[in-house]
This record gives sequence, structure tokens and C-alpha cells, in this order.
Amino acid sequence: MFEYIYNHFDVPGYFRVFNYVSFRAILSGLTSMLITFFVGDRIIFLLKKIKFRETIRDDGPKSHHKKAGTPTMGGIIILLSLTISCVLFGNFRNYYFNLLLVCTLLLGAIGFWDDYTKVVLKNKKGLDPKLKLFLTLFVSGVFLFLYYYFTPDVVQREQGISYRINSLFVPFYKYPLLTIPLGLAFVFWFFVILGSIHGVNLTDGLDGLAIGTSAIVVVTLGVFAYLSGTPKVADYLNIPYIEKVHEISVFLSALTGASIGFLWFNAPPAKVFMGDTGSLSIGGVIGMTVVILKKEILLLILGGIFLIEALSVILQVSYFKLTGKRIFKMAPIHHHFELSGWPETRIVIRFWLIGIILSLIAISTLRLQ
Repeated sequence: MFEYIYNHFDVPGYFRVFNYVSFRAILSGLTSMLITFFVGDRIIFLLKKIKFRETIRDDGPKSHHKKAGTPTMGGIIILLSLTISCVLFGNFRNYYFNLLLVCTLLLGAIGFWDDYTKVVLKNKKGLDPKLKLFLTLFVSGVFLFLYYYFTPDVVQREQGISYRINSLFVPFYKYPLLTIPLGLAFVFWFFVILGSIHGVNLTDGLDGLAIGTSAIVVVTLGVFAYLSGTPKVADYLNIPYIEKVHEISVFLSALTGASIGFLWFNAPPAKVFMGDTGSLSIGGVIGMTVVILKKEILLLILGGIFLIEALSVILQVSYFKLTGKRIFKMAPIHHHFELSGWPETRIVIRFWLIGIILSLIAISTLRLQ
């Protein structure tokens, strides 16, 4: 809104600061965090009043039974703060920004429907898995179609290096590794987005775990977005320059601020859980962003926590089907450590520290190539 006012109305000269993406990104993060602090307790009170409360699995750690009755669907707080901040500081002439915001809200709506089915309709399984998969595939498909339609097919960088929309980049190597056939590229992108969604969803099992690790990933992607959308910086760092993509750093900053604000209420012992309303939307943001930034492979490093959580479930289920035995005491792996006697806060903080280390490794790829 402020960017639009500066560019379309006769306003004082100091309004020009709203034309700078970096300034709006900082303000969007601070604003969404403050909004979350302001509305958090009020929404939590409302969720309690209408009995949107979590039910705890009988086969989970016994220590979780005391969490029964904690309000869920707290992802509403994140999405509300994110949307308000984006309206205030975003540039709605930027198609990447619009695409991310709309698809994030759609995924949040799917998550809300799933949470509503579990909590209000008392169906512990939530939405039918096939319907949930179809809906997430549909939103991912809408995103990918519009992303492909609006993105130039060939990008020429200042030093003469060009790449296509379906080129694949790997960490620590400045040139495109290969160009994937377009059909396979779409399959690959679907896999990345759905993998990110489910990775965040599986990580959401301990107070503060998913939102903390997600905030680390999102703020790192915000840095990449700003640098990738600045021609001279992208050229200097030997990373793909993507025209106008720096605007999504405003969106990612707003999401980071909302996530940090939500952590205030979700830190152990949690006053509210974000539910699928939050995990599906945040996981979708991460997956869609790495596709836009051509960082799909880097997500294996940056989102290593989500990868480990997902792999632990896959290995547990596969090994049990083959042998009837379990590798871990319980999957996802954070429950294994919990059943091994680790306090919940120790697991969460150590996972955060690992996430920060992985983020630093990911950032180091900017020059080590």
C-alpha cells in the first residue's frame, strides 16, 4: 500500500523510502511480529472459547497427554499477521509476490479444513488423505502453471551466462548443471513443493520445533531472494539473477516476523499449536520459494531438519513392513529422542542449532562457487 501511494500520489519526498525493497522488508517483518504479539492472546482466547482444542494421540509419548486441550489452528495468527503486513508493505504489481501470497492462503485454507475436521467434527484422521493430496496438488499446480507462464524462459546474465527456467543448479557450482526436460521439471517441482509441505508438517510435533526451524529457513531464503533480484550483486556472487524476485523478500520477511511472534506463544509450554493451518502454508512457502529462486537442491541442505524428519518416517514405515521391527522408538525422529529421555526443550533447541548451522552452510554457497 505504501509503495503504491508513493508511486501514484503526490506525497512528501520522504515517502520515497517506501520505494526501497530493503526498507519495506524490514518494516514488514517488524510489523507482522508486532501484530502477532497484539492479536495472539485474543485469538487464543477465541480458539479456547469455541473449543478448537488439540487431541493427543494415544500411541504418542505419555508426556504429551498434559497438552490435551491446548488450542490449535494457531496458524490463523500467522496468516493474519502475514496478510496485513503484505498489504501494507508489498508491491502488488509483482507477480511473484502475488503468487506466493495467494497460494499460501489457499494452502492455509486446506490446513484449516483439515484442522476443523479433526477438532470440531471429531475425526482424528482429518481430511480424507486422497482429498488432501488432491487439494495440495491442485494449489501446487496452479502455482507452477502461473510461475512458468509469467517467468521468462531464458535469462541472460551480465557475464554472458544464460539459463532456462528448467535449468538445475547445485550448491557450490555457479553454472547450471543441466537443463531438465520441461515435463520432468514439473514433476520435480511438484515433488519439491509437496516434500517441503510434508516435511514441515511432520516436524510440527514438539512445542516451538516446526515454527523455529521454519523461521530460520524462511529468513535465509529472504536473503537469497533479495540478492538474487539485485543484478550487480547476483552477478558478483555468481548466482542466478531473477528479475523482480527481490520483492518476495518483503513477503518472506513478513512471514519471518509472524513466525517469531508466534513462537512467543508456541514456545514450551505452548499456549497454542499452529496445526495444519500453519504447517501446510509455511511448508508451501518454502517449497514454492526455492523453485522461484532455483534453489531446489540447496533445500536438501537448508531444510535438512525437514528432510531428516521425513526420512525417519519413510525408513520406519518401510523397515517395519519388511521386517516387522522398528528402527526408531517412534517416528518422526524427534519423538525417538523424546522417548530416549531427552527433555523436550533440549530437543527443540538442538534442532534449532542444527538449523542455524545448515543455514550458515547454505549462505556460504554464495561465494564458494
